[in-house]
This record gives sequence, structure tokens and C-alpha cells, in this order.
Amino acid sequence: MFTGIIEELGVLRSVRRGTSSARLVIEAKKILEDIRTGDSIAVNGVCLTAVHFNSGEFTADVMAETLSKTNLGTLNAGDRVNLERALRLGDRLGGHLVSGHIDGTGSITRLKKHDIAILVTIGAPVEVMRYIIKKGSVAVDGISLTVVDFNRDGFQVSLVPHTAGLTSLGFKKTGDTVNLEADVIGKYIEKMMDFREYEKRESKINFGFLAEHGFI
Repeated sequence: MFTGIIEELGVLRSVRRGTSSARLVIEAKKILEDIRTGDSIAVNGVCLTAVHFNSGEFTADVMAETLSKTNLGTLNAGDRVNLERALRLGDRLGGHLVSGHIDGTGSITRLKKHDIAILVTIGAPVEVMRYIIKKGSVAVDGISLTVVDFNRDGFQVSLVPHTAGLTSLGFKKTGDTVNLEADVIGKYIEKMMDFREYEKRESKINFGFLAEHGFI
């Protein structure tokens, strides 16, 4: 699990592409301070495993499914990527709970300066939009952001100067693809509601039955 608070902006040193996979070598500094082989690192919001590292870079393998469902497959040497180490129990949760499992990609459709902030409008697929609510949380390229507004086709977030300066979103332009992960809490609520509906249709033992008989 991650928090969506980016620790460092890394630089992709090289991409070695296989038939249906890739190996990324990423230049970094801060996240390497206590790294161990096998540690999880979020790269643009995608949970990857560090398979090799030294004092200035780490290597991670990317499988075919990840390449096809995220923007990692479009990266080239020299591109900047958002990096975050996995959350440790007891750490401050400055953003929100982020799993590192991308729900889909979106496209930046508009960038608008608003006083000190940058308003970013992102077109998103239905598998993400179904969980988007006003003032709710969403991870964009691994960055924990608050939804300013939304419609059926996309949503808007606002970047303060700190976020724009220390993450890849500050360098994005209209048309760029971003990784999107919806709030995991919304997914569990949806699953619970679906289960309740299933119980009503299929089972005599449901929440009402359990409550009536003193189980809950």
C-alpha cells in the first residue's frame, strides 16, 4: 500500500523491451536510502518490485498486463516518473490509501492556470468514473489528489505549486496519458452493496435475518 504522497521525481535511464515485457532502470536518490531487493516502489502509481539497485538507480521488471493497462508502456529514456516507497505501519497517511493497482488510464484534456493553482481536467473511462465523487480522492500517476468537480466523461483536480513542482504532473501537457486509481474504499462499498442485493434475491439468511436473531 502507498499514500499517494510522492517522495521523489525519478528519471528513466533506460528501457529494455522484450516480446511482451520490459525492464526499467530508474535514476533515484531519496527512495534508495533504505531500499532492499524485493521492495515495492510505486512508479507513476504502479506498484513494481525492485529487483536490482545501487547508490544511484534501481531496476524493475514490468509484465505484459501492466504495460497494456498503464502508461509505463509509453515511457522513453529521459522521462520523469513519480516515485514512492511502500507505506509502513505507523507512518503519517498524508494522502489516502493507494494500492498501486491501476484501474485505467486517462487523458489530460485541459490545463488552466487559476491564481497559484493549475486546474487539470482529465478524461477517464467508466471503470474509474463510477467511483469519482466531488471532494473524493483519486490517484493520478500515483499522486493523491482531491476531485474538484466531475461529469460523466471526466473529472477535474487542482495542483498547488508544491505538487506541480515536485511531481510529473507539473510537466504534463494536453493529450498526455496518466494512470488512474480510484479510491479503494469506494470499491469495497460497491462490493458490499452488490452482496446485499444478492442476499435479497438468493438467500433467506441476510442482514435483516441476522439482526432479528441477535447476530449483529
